[in-house]
Amino acid sequence: MAKVIEGLYYSESHEYVRVEGETAFIGITDYAQHALGNVVYVDLPEVDDEITAGEEFGAVESVKAASDIIAPVSGTIVEVNEALEDQPELLNQDAFENWIIKVQLSNKGELDSLMDANAYTEFTAK
Repeated sequence: MAKVIEGLYYSESHEYVRVEGETAFIGITDYAQHALGNVVYVDLPEVDDEITAGEEFGAVESVKAASDIIAPVSGTIVEVNEALEDQPELLNQDAFENWIIKVQLSNKGELDSLMDANAYTEFTAK
């Protein structure tokens, strides 16, 4: 079964958000990396790009599929996980440890529309 971590926020498109103050770490969930299989490429956005909740900001490609990464919250990208450029398989090793982007949140209220760990576990069990 896919790992779900308490205290994170989850989207229906299988991204997670870990919030520290006004900063959000965004990545794909363990469920998503299992569904994709072996990740071979991550299309990363640029630092200072603005992302908008509900819109794609990058993509993850595996040997069997490509999937857009949808922003669960809005904000300005302050850092991208450049390790994923050379080692995209880090997402398969630990999707929660290997976030994709770090964002300065522009509207913390958007977190209210995301699922908690329990709701996400139920959502992925369907």
